[in-house]
Amino acid sequence: MFYYVLKYVLLGPLLRLVFRPRIEGLEHVPATGAAIVAGNHLSFSDHFLMPAILKRRITFLAKKEYFTGPGIKGRLTAAFFRSAGQIPVDRTGKEAGQAAIREGLGVLRKDELLGIYPEGTRSHDGRLYKGKVGVAVMALKAGVPVVPCAMIGTFEAQPPGKVIPNIRPVTIRFGEPLDFSRYAGMENEKTILRAVTDEIMYAILSLSEQEYVDQYAAVAKAEEAAAKAEQGRRYPRLPLR
Repeated sequence: MFYYVLKYVLLGPLLRLVFRPRIEGLEHVPATGAAIVAGNHLSFSDHFLMPAILKRRITFLAKKEYFTGPGIKGRLTAAFFRSAGQIPVDRTGKEAGQAAIREGLGVLRKDELLGIYPEGTRSHDGRLYKGKVGVAVMALKAGVPVVPCAMIGTFEAQPPGKVIPNIRPVTIRFGEPLDFSRYAGMENEKTILRAVTDEIMYAILSLSEQEYVDQYAAVAKAEEAAAKAEQGRRYPRLPLR
C-alpha cells in the first residue's frame, strides 16, 4: 500500500518535478507476467526514478547496508526501503550471490517485475562496467524475458556523494525484451551465462551510449582507491602554517 502512496503522492510527483524524465520505449515493458528489467546504475536516484515512471510495480534487490544503518537516519532509511518493497541482499561472503538469486526468483515466481543492476554497484565515473552473471542465471531459471534499460543523465544529476540532486532533465530508455529461451536448462554452464550476460550488457550499452569497461565496477573502484592511497603515502600533504 505504501509503495503506491510513495509512487503517486509523496515521491513520484517530486521526482518528476526535479528530473523531468523523458521516457522512451515504455511499450517494451510487458504489461503482465514476470520479467527482469536490467539497467545501468549511475545514481542513488535510479532506485526511485524507474519505479516512479513504470505503470507496474517493480521490486529491486537493494544492498543490505540500506537496511542496517545506525541511528535515526539508518532506521528511517530502512523503513523507507522496506515500505517501498525493496529486498535487502547481503553482497559479502560466498553465499551472497546465491541469496540474491533466490530472492530474485521469488519475485519472478509471483509474475512480478524484478529490477536489477548487473554491474552490481553504482558506476563511480559514469562508465558502464562488466555485468555479473546473476541476471543470466535468473533469466534462464525463471524462463523470463530481460528488458534492457538505460538511465541517461542521472550521473550528472546526482553523482556519487551528492545528497541533494541537481535539477536537470534525465532520460529513461527501454529496449526490446531479450528472449533467452534457446538456452533453457543451461543455467549451470559458465560459457552460456557469460554469453547471456554480455548480450544484456551490450543491449544496455546500445541504449545508454556509455563508454564500456571490461572490468567489474567493484574491482575498478578498489584499484582506484588503492592508487589514491598509495599516492597519498608518496606525496603527503604538508600542513598549512
